[in-house]
Amino acid sequence: MLDRFIEHKDKILRFLTDLKVPFENNQAERDVRMMKLQQKISGTFRTARGAEAFCRIRAYISTIRKNGLPVLEGILAALKGAPLTIP
Repeated sequence: MLDRFIEHKDKILRFLTDLKVPFENNQAERDVRMMKLQQKISGTFRTARGAEAFCRIRAYISTIRKNGLPVLEGILAALKGAPLTIP
């Protein structure tokens, strides 16, 4: 592990010099949490297509939230065939 840290030191400590890089990876964990919760509740997805649709919808909602856009408006726009675009 020490060898890996030494090899990737600049990437690991980038948050010290670039304030846009978060200190922790909680956002990535939050993004995955809903998928794991869905699996826990139902045991699994019934089809690969259903799992793919779930992931695409969750990714769209997550992107809308991260960009500070209204989620409900984003969902309605997507259902009308004109999903919100990120500026």
